[in-house]
Amino acid sequence: MTTPPANQNLLSGPPPTLLPSDAAVVEALSSGAGAESVAARFPAACLGWAILAEEALGAGQPVAAYAYARTGYHRGLDQLRRSGWKGHGPIPWSHEPNRGFLRALAALSRAAAEIGEDAEATRCREFLADSDPVALRELDLA
Repeated sequence: MTTPPANQNLLSGPPPTLLPSDAAVVEALSSGAGAESVAARFPAACLGWAILAEEALGAGQPVAAYAYARTGYHRGLDQLRRSGWKGHGPIPWSHEPNRGFLRALAALSRAAAEIGEDAEATRCREFLADSDPVALRELDLA
């Protein structure tokens, strides 16, 4: 049996996934563009979809929220995979470009719970906790 080198971390997992910045989306939102126009103009970006889902939840429209959140979630998965994510590992809340995906995931959990998709709601909440427990607190799912 060989002993690992002293500097090797045996408990380490995959490195955190950091999505690239989407300055055009942030600029559009900062300049007052609504989430609907941002999602239409930048359909591959999950932040616009996440905001639409949050707004629909706030308006008591869980089915619309579910659809928006699921779109943002899948757009985010595409971005994560392009950034080297292998289906697990940290997706830090502290990295601003990750927040669109994490917000869509949280909105999907909430919307799923509201329409009775309890297994989906639990799965999304667990995925969020596995991605970054800080996100659970920031998004009021803790």
